[in-house]
Amino acid sequence: MSFSDEMQKYPAELIQEQIANTTSNQVEQALAGERLTIRDYATLLSPAAQPYIETMAQKAHQITKQRFGNIIQLYTPMYLSNECSNGCKYCGFNASNKIPRATLTLDEIEKEAKIIHDYGFRAILLLTGEHKKMEDNSYLEAAVKRIKPLFSSISIEVYPMDTDGYKKMVSAGVDGLTLYQETYDPVLYEQLHPYGLKRNYINRLNAPDRAGEAGLRRIGVGALLGLGAFATEAFHTGLHANYLSKRYWRSHVSVSFPRIRPADGGFAPINIIDDTQLVQMVCATRLLIPDAGLFLSTRESAELRDSLMPLGITHMSAGSCTSPGGHANEGKNIEQFAIDDDRSPEQMSSIIKEKGYETVWKDWDSAFLNASSI
Repeated sequence: MSFSDEMQKYPAELIQEQIANTTSNQVEQALAGERLTIRDYATLLSPAAQPYIETMAQKAHQITKQRFGNIIQLYTPMYLSNECSNGCKYCGFNASNKIPRATLTLDEIEKEAKIIHDYGFRAILLLTGEHKKMEDNSYLEAAVKRIKPLFSSISIEVYPMDTDGYKKMVSAGVDGLTLYQETYDPVLYEQLHPYGLKRNYINRLNAPDRAGEAGLRRIGVGALLGLGAFATEAFHTGLHANYLSKRYWRSHVSVSFPRIRPADGGFAPINIIDDTQLVQMVCATRLLIPDAGLFLSTRESAELRDSLMPLGITHMSAGSCTSPGGHANEGKNIEQFAIDDDRSPEQMSSIIKEKGYETVWKDWDSAFLNASSI
């Protein structure tokens, strides 16, 4: 069984109908329970639930404080390459875009990593485009091994791999995967991915299953909000994370909430996801999966990120640059998308402390894993 099988139990048409017909009484019943069911989760994503967002936010805050305490972990992305063979219409790295392309050498990767390390980060997220240079995974393996001494946690946000590929990543030192499905609507997915390996919807949909089978310690999912309809994208994101948390219980599951940002090519959102809906999704996801890590990136404004801290967010990026080698050359290459919150890691840490939280720079240490096996 894989998530594609699970998803067939929840057709988009039925989910849309349920959400559209939700009543305030059903919302109150969902909020009165100790733990949400999948049906309750759909209920809390409905327009009928929006007047109850304050109640949802209070419960989300209480649960997050119980499970995670007063901490916010900081991480930052590091782009290794913007070369790509895909035609994703919403992405600045789209192969059809006439932009300068670059793939960092191992020496350049180490230089970039040292700069990030000097900021204070001990958790890093490596990103690439999807290109034939990357297909055998040897480039990523070498990159991870080169920078492993600098970081306690290395995650990847790259092309889907088979199970053996993910096992190689684990052996190299990778402990986390982030993989956005982009949209859970298969028809829209096909329209937005006219060519390239990424066009294979099912291969991408089931990649987190393969990561779980390979033993990755953390698995993160999300939809690119602004593509498909809010109700079904939010529902299937939560369904996916909930499925993974139960099936691969040895892995820690996380959810990201990326909204479309301006990028080369000028793609405009198809479905606008407003701030209220984003807050609604964050709170509902926390109530559905109390132990999930909830990630919020610098795609969002400083004001919104600060206000969402108490509502379930556990991880935030800072000092982000979305071009290869962007820290070393001050971001002169073409970015994948424009960030909104450009505060430095130091500024972000200060804000977190002002909000009554503790900044955590280090996700975990392999020593704990080694000790547990003694």
